[in-house]
Amino acid sequence: MNKIRVLLAEDELALAHIVRESLEESNFEVILCGNGEQALQKYQNTKPDILALDVMMPKMDGFQVAKKIRETDKLTPIIFLTARSQPKDVVAGFESGANDYLKKPFSVEELIVRIKVLLSNNRLLDIPKPKTENENYQIGSIHFTPLKNTVQQGINSWQLTNRESDILKLLCKNQHEIISRKMLLDELWGDDSFFNARSLDVFINKLRGHLKADPNVQIITVRTVGYKLVW
Repeated sequence: MNKIRVLLAEDELALAHIVRESLEESNFEVILCGNGEQALQKYQNTKPDILALDVMMPKMDGFQVAKKIRETDKLTPIIFLTARSQPKDVVAGFESGANDYLKKPFSVEELIVRIKVLLSNNRLLDIPKPKTENENYQIGSIHFTPLKNTVQQGINSWQLTNRESDILKLLCKNQHEIISRKMLLDELWGDDSFFNARSLDVFINKLRGHLKADPNVQIITVRTVGYKLVW
C-alpha cells in the first residue's frame, strides 16, 4: 500500500516540524507549507490524500484555502488546526468545506486518529466497508443511490460526500420518524462532542440544499431531539 500523502500547512515552524516528524514516523508522506498561497499551489501540484490546514496563516488563511479547493474538489478531506474555537469560528470552518476541526494545542496521536477516520470514510485506507447490493431510496421525486453517493432527479444529479451520504442513508432508513442527534453522532462520528455536533449541523444544511429540488422533501429539525426526513 502506498503511503498516505498529507498536506500540512502551518506557519509556526517549530510546531510544523514536530507534527511532520510524528506523521512521517507513522508512515505518512508529508508535504509541508508555511502559508496559504503555498498550500493551495502544493495542493494543485501534488493532489494530496488529505489536508491539515492552520486557520491563521499569512497571505491566505485556511478558510480561504478550503473554499478555493472546494470549488473543484468536494471529496478530499480537510482538517483545520486552530486555536479559534468559538462556535462561530467552528461553523465558519465547516461552511468553508472542512470535514473536521482540531483545537490547538492538540496531540499528534489525536491528529493521526482523525486523519485515519476521514481517510477510511473516503476509502483510502484498506479498512473493509460493508456494501449492500442494489440499495436505493426514492425520496419524493429524488432518487438516492448510497453506493454511488448520488442523488438524482430526472436528468439532473448531484454528488454527495461520503459523510452526507451516510447521514442521508440513516434518515432514509428512519423515514417519517425522528432520529436523534445523539444516534447520528454516535453512529457516524463515534461521540456527540460539541465539534462533531457543529459538523452535523453543517452537513444537514448541505443535504437540505441537495434535496430542495423537490419542495415536498424536508429534513425537519425537532428541537432538542433530532431530525425527521419527510415528503
